Amino acid sequence: MQTVTVDLGDRAYPIYIDERVLTDRHRMRTLLDPLVRGKQVAILSNSTVHTLYGLALQEVLEGLQADVFLMQDGEQFKSLETYAQFMDFLMANRHNRTTCIIALGGGVVGDLAGFAAATFQRGVDFVQIPTTLLAQVDSSVGGKTAVNHAAGKNMIGAFYQPKAVVIDTLTVRSLPAREYAAGLAEVVKYGVIADAAFFAWLEDHVEALLAREPDVLRLVIQRCCEVKAQIVAQDEREGGVRALLNFGHTFGHAIENLAGYGQWLHGEAVAVGMVMAARFSERLLGFPRDHSERLERLLQNLQLPVRLHNAMDHDEIVQAMGMDKKAFDGQLRFIVSRAIGQAQVIDDYDATALTAVLEEFC
Repeated sequence: MQTVTVDLGDRAYPIYIDERVLTDRHRMRTLLDPLVRGKQVAILSNSTVHTLYGLALQEVLEGLQADVFLMQDGEQFKSLETYAQFMDFLMANRHNRTTCIIALGGGVVGDLAGFAAATFQRGVDFVQIPTTLLAQVDSSVGGKTAVNHAAGKNMIGAFYQPKAVVIDTLTVRSLPAREYAAGLAEVVKYGVIADAAFFAWLEDHVEALLAREPDVLRLVIQRCCEVKAQIVAQDEREGGVRALLNFGHTFGHAIENLAGYGQWLHGEAVAVGMVMAARFSERLLGFPRDHSERLERLLQNLQLPVRLHNAMDHDEIVQAMGMDKKAFDGQLRFIVSRAIGQAQVIDDYDATALTAVLEEFC
C-alpha cells in the first residue's frame, strides 16, 4: 500500500492507495478503526456505488451503528435539498458529535458528505472513500466541500479536511467509459500545471490508460495525489498557489452552469476549459501553439471533448464566470501557462484576448 501524506500540521492525514482495499475486510477495519471515535458511522453513497461496494463496507463496520443514506446520482443532486435530507437522516438516526461520516462514491458524494461533516453539530469526522477516477485524483483530497447553487457551482461550502482518504484503484474498472474519461481530464491537468515530464509520460501511455491497466493507474493516482498534497500543504484555503489546481475550471464551471448541471460531466467541461485556457495563454503569455496542440491531441486521444457540443453566448459565459469563486473583488482571475508544466494565476489580462477566445469557441 502506498501512502501519501497531506501535511497540515496537527490536521495532517494520509491518502492510502492500493488494489482490493475495499474487498479486504481485515485491512479496511485496520484502517478505519483509528478513524472512528465513537460507535456511530453514517455512510453517504448512491444506489449504484452501494450495490457494488456498500454491502462489503457495512460488513467491515460490523459492531457499529452503520446507517446508510443513498442520494440520487448526478451533479444536479449536489444541492441544498439533498444536504437537508441528509441532515434529517442524521437527526432521525440520533447521530451525535462522535459520529463519523464516510463518503463512498464520486466527487458529488464526497463534496456533499464533506460539507455535511463540516456543519453537522459544528463539525464531525469524515473519511473519503472515492470510487471514481476524478474523485481519486482530485476532489477527495484537499478539503474542499460544497453544494451547488443555481447561480454557480460549489458556491455554498467550507474548507474541511477528512481524517483520511482510502483509494481502491480497482474501483475505476466499474466506471462507464464516459465517466472514466472525465477523470482523465483532471489527470492531464496536473501535467499542464506542474509536471511537464508527467504530461509527456501520459502522452506515451494513452493505450494503457484507456485499457485501465492496474499498474499504470496506481502510478497515475499516486502522482496526482502527490502533486495535490504538496500544493494543499502550501496553501490550504486557496490564497495563492492552490488556485493553480483550477486550470481550465473558470471556463469549465461556466460551461457546466449554462448547460444545466448534469448535461456535461465535470471532467468533460474541464477538458474544453483547458483548451480554452491554453488558447488564452497563447495570447497573453506566448504559450507555444505546439503545446496547445499537444494538449488538445492528448485530450482527444483520451476520448474527451475539446469543443462545445452546442453554441453558447459568450456574454453569458462571461457573466457566469463572474459568479465563479475565483473572481476577486469583481475581477475575473484566470490560471494560464507559459508552457506545459508552468502555470500561473493572473487577474490583469487583455479583455480583447478573452473575447477572441470566447468567439472562437462559442
